[in-house]
Amino acid sequence: MINHIKNYFIATRPWSFTMSFISVSVGTLLAAEDGDVSWAWFAVTAIGIIFLHAGANLINDYFDTLYKIDQQDSPTAKYRPQPILSGMLTPRQILTEAIILLVMTFAIGITAAIVRSPHVLWIGIIGLLTCIFYTAGPVKFKYHAFGEFAVFMMWGPLMIEGAYAVQRQALSAKALYVSIPFGVLVALVLFANNMRDIAYDSRQNIKTVSIMLGSRKSFILFTGLIVLAYTYVLGMIVTGIMSLWGLLIFLSLPKAVSLLKTFKQKIPDMADALTAQFDTVFGILLILAIFLETKVAI
Repeated sequence: MINHIKNYFIATRPWSFTMSFISVSVGTLLAAEDGDVSWAWFAVTAIGIIFLHAGANLINDYFDTLYKIDQQDSPTAKYRPQPILSGMLTPRQILTEAIILLVMTFAIGITAAIVRSPHVLWIGIIGLLTCIFYTAGPVKFKYHAFGEFAVFMMWGPLMIEGAYAVQRQALSAKALYVSIPFGVLVALVLFANNMRDIAYDSRQNIKTVSIMLGSRKSFILFTGLIVLAYTYVLGMIVTGIMSLWGLLIFLSLPKAVSLLKTFKQKIPDMADALTAQFDTVFGILLILAIFLETKVAI
């Protein structure tokens, strides 16, 4: 029984939830700059977003298998168990778990929309539809070179603005501005995955930005977007959107340089995981900068 529960848990890819927690934390801390916040609702929001993230991961694996995108020689299978192909769970079990998690997400979202802010309703509906049609037909964002944009919107503007709205019952221009660099970097996790999988994905007859650009131009774009993220943060500091505490984010630069050096030599099997590690460092420093901005004036 315990092993069975463990399989259900591992299938959700819990190691990826850090991205969602960072987005919710950023939105909540930005709300704290404008007044008191409810940490109970922060917890509820984080749980709802993590349920959505888990459901999205399960839906992704379900349809990747259904459409035969994921097969035994899939590059992803080299470093993490694909729950269906590995025999961990059946397609029906994966789909059932996904539906349960998404229904729970919907229930939390509706409650937050009624009790806290109607903005949560439209943000939640967009997020839920994006989650489902990321790989499900007829839209299939991931297979038509829109995967990175979908991820950017989800973990950037939508999650951060949504977390802010739960607390302040309004939207925020600053939350939108601050969401951009982190959203871009989370999208790079998928982009890194797609750079690694150019040959495999081409064989599967799907379209990604990496396939359209090729390996060399993809690496140039990957590098350029990381540089853009830091330049954007510097721009926010110069224009007063963020205080000088934002300079703490630049402590993640060595991690970025190390990542780019690794990718320049060869895109590794764990390309997406390594990019996610860099994002986590960047995100934690972003949280720290906003926290100190709220508590300590300089």
